[in-house]
Amino acid sequence: MDKLYNMSVFAKVVEMGSFTAVANHLDTTVGNVSRAVTVLEETLNARLLQRSTRRLVVTDAGRRFYERSVSILADLEHAEAEARDALLEPSGTLRVHAVPGLGRQLLTRAVLAYRQAYPEVSVDLLLSQRMPNLLEEQLDVAVVIARALPDSAYVSQKIGTSHCILAASPAYLAKHPAPGRPEDLADHTCIQLGTVDHAPDEWQLQSAAGTVAYRPAGSHFSVNDMEAMVVALRDGAGIGLLAAFSAIDDLRQGTLVRVLPQFHTYERNVYAMYPSRQFVDAKIKSFVDILKTRVGGELASYAIELRIDIAKEST
Repeated sequence: MDKLYNMSVFAKVVEMGSFTAVANHLDTTVGNVSRAVTVLEETLNARLLQRSTRRLVVTDAGRRFYERSVSILADLEHAEAEARDALLEPSGTLRVHAVPGLGRQLLTRAVLAYRQAYPEVSVDLLLSQRMPNLLEEQLDVAVVIARALPDSAYVSQKIGTSHCILAASPAYLAKHPAPGRPEDLADHTCIQLGTVDHAPDEWQLQSAAGTVAYRPAGSHFSVNDMEAMVVALRDGAGIGLLAAFSAIDDLRQGTLVRVLPQFHTYERNVYAMYPSRQFVDAKIKSFVDILKTRVGGELASYAIELRIDIAKEST
């Protein structure tokens, strides 16, 4: 087998942690993947992986060889990409993953704007609550919300910030007087939200006066989808936390009302993550640029609007 191919297979094994995952990714057999690594080890006269029936462990020599291999392969890919203008002109298919609430409210419009600007690029937008594996799922970009990203080999760019506010329907508040302080939430039905970017067990509420931690107790309804939460709150189910991008239309229309308007949750960052290391494909770079302009811009405008609402309501 070609040495560069063997290096590429070995790098994929280190990144994916499994011969089977690499075989599926490369549309080959586990035997072929194993042989590629074995031939490489025999050529180098060094053990790169410690194998057992349950796991693979990269040796020190394997880790050093992996880092060099990644650099060499990236340089080669960069040279090939320049030859075919992949770095210069967006083309092909762009596969994008996002959490559902952000995807429905903002990413869809950003994708449509991107398609208008680059009609030669096809876009697959995939929405789910989980954190994706970009390499295994052959994704180009993942848009995630988090206070901080875990360590990974992925490249990330911050495209904006988001925070949540408390909301309820006018019908619910007509029957249950609005709380004046966080402690009063104990007298209300609190709908809990649990998503990949939001833990349901504690509400960290911030205001100009500081931070208050409130733990909703005795909730009879919890949900892991922001849009389902919107429906529940519109129907008078109680009080819940909503991301600004999910709440803003209902707040403008009056179908939802802010509760404890001087409070909001801590800011969470919105990141675009992609797997490239030493270069970025033109379709990825151009898409991330549009995300910063459109998604980042809209998130910033929502924050400004909500702060104006806070100022008005506190006077």
